[in-house]
Amino acid sequence: MSPVTGTQPRTGRHAKPEPPPAVPAVPLSPVELPQLADASLGELVREAATHFSTLFRSEVELAKAEVTREVRKGVKGSVFFVIALTILLFSLFFLFITVAEILAIWLPQWVGFGIVFGLMLAAAVGFALLGWRRMRSIRAPERTISTVRDTGAALTRRRSADEPSADPLTE
Repeated sequence: MSPVTGTQPRTGRHAKPEPPPAVPAVPLSPVELPQLADASLGELVREAATHFSTLFRSEVELAKAEVTREVRKGVKGSVFFVIALTILLFSLFFLFITVAEILAIWLPQWVGFGIVFGLMLAAAVGFALLGWRRMRSIRAPERTISTVRDTGAALTRRRSADEPSADPLTE
């Protein structure tokens, strides 16, 4: 069996993957300038438009990649906040038991637990009422709805004005 050298293609599981195809990019050096020196104005404009289009697409791809990376970081970080809030919610159970037991020093135990339950119930009802009031204050986006209606009406009027009449006598 002959040893594998760098010039022989490797196949199988340990083969090196093919390099990705070249992405069109704006050249960073004036390599093509001598060819464009004899080009017409139309060719120059076409070349500039191609370079601008490629640059714009590259910028959009870069922005998309950066935003995706940052969103992933945010999601991973928010998992820890969710875990912390879950632990906090479970630990509140012990806080309420502690408060009830402290009240049981001066009152019967069932009264202490009843008071804690009543306070928790009152807090839940209070927050539910606050949430209900906030939800009632939500209104439809009236300005957006009216501008969409106005745009639709303007486009309908313009389309009907642009279309030729079916009756040749009224033209």
